[in-house]
Amino acid sequence: MTKSKKSVVWEDVPSPFCGIGADDIQIKVDGDVVTVESNGCAVNTPAFEFRLSDKKPRIGGEPATIKEAAAKIAEIIKAAHLPLIGGCATDVNGMRALLSLADHSGAAIDNMNFNGARRNILSMQDNGWINTTLAEVKNRVDLLLVVGTDVEPLFPRFFERYIWNKESMFIQDTAKREVVCLGKAPSCGGVRSPDGSAPEVLVCDDADLPEVVALLRAIVNGVPVAVESVGGIPVAELRNLAERLKKASYPVVTWAAGDLDFPQAELTVEMVCELVKDLNNETRCSGLPLGGREGDQTANQVCGWQTGYPARVRFSSGFPEYDPHYFSADRLLGNGEADALLWVSAFNGKATPPQTDVPTVVIGRSGMTFEQEPDVFVPIGTPGIDHAGHAYRMDNVVAIRLKKLRDSGLPSTADVLKAVEQAL
Repeated sequence: MTKSKKSVVWEDVPSPFCGIGADDIQIKVDGDVVTVESNGCAVNTPAFEFRLSDKKPRIGGEPATIKEAAAKIAEIIKAAHLPLIGGCATDVNGMRALLSLADHSGAAIDNMNFNGARRNILSMQDNGWINTTLAEVKNRVDLLLVVGTDVEPLFPRFFERYIWNKESMFIQDTAKREVVCLGKAPSCGGVRSPDGSAPEVLVCDDADLPEVVALLRAIVNGVPVAVESVGGIPVAELRNLAERLKKASYPVVTWAAGDLDFPQAELTVEMVCELVKDLNNETRCSGLPLGGREGDQTANQVCGWQTGYPARVRFSSGFPEYDPHYFSADRLLGNGEADALLWVSAFNGKATPPQTDVPTVVIGRSGMTFEQEPDVFVPIGTPGIDHAGHAYRMDNVVAIRLKKLRDSGLPSTADVLKAVEQAL
């Protein structure tokens, strides 16, 4: 950290906004204004530079104190038959406080990205999986198979930091790594190797992806295949891919469950995970599910510690009940079962709550704007900018230590939720 009369420059800042946990960002802070000086990306830069505006809570659009806002939120929760806590985008301490409030009030909770995460969780619960870490990918992978996902728009620095990294413990020349994209063609150039080599791309529609992955798995297992193509991909190309996967020293299969948005997509994730297991009969192979944005990994981790279940839990019976379908926020609001909404979003100022007629509370990042003013809005600080904290990256093995970069005077998610629980 270096200081001048007007500004502070922070080195090696970790990001709470991208699932890969970039920790080499240079940030300049001048008063309340944050500027990314180097190593930003299309995800991190706008998130760090999101401007502060309101610092005071509002009740019915009118300024209020934190104490008044907490009392009004408690009043809304008390009057509800089934309060719903949505968003769940916060750090570890914020999620702990959220779960405590849900337990105290009998609320249901649902993370905003759980529909995607559910596809991974159902596969893991049904049959288990063999997954790796970002460090292992960085140091060992020699063939990366990307299934159904355009990686860079979601994780712009993934290839830079973990595939085309200059230094690796077990790969002499990372530029010789192979990348194969199955399903979606990449839309950005970062997937190209440092020497300019393009990845191999086997394109098919999302609707054909389940059949394509199933056929690839059949080929890996030596099952006779009578067709000549599937989903527009020649079987000969899938045979070639299967042989290369089996001969690779450390192949990794990666996907983003949020991108696999079609009916029964969890069965495709399951097929991918079974493919990884089958390849371990020939070589050492692992999966890498991509995720970790909007605090979803943190929400599921903390909820797992506290309840034994990932986030999509209801406490109205006096104990945590888990149902990955029934306790969806969209379903509970759509059928009128939930009659109050408390929305928590500390990272993304544009992640506003769904439109609903029920009383709505937003505990969210300062600078949020709404089509419909919530009954109560409490602006909060962002973990990793306005206060220190911890958040989990996509592989769930590292809790990133987030830094406080400025003195905005904004409370943390945990501060506000604890005040609400005390008001109850």
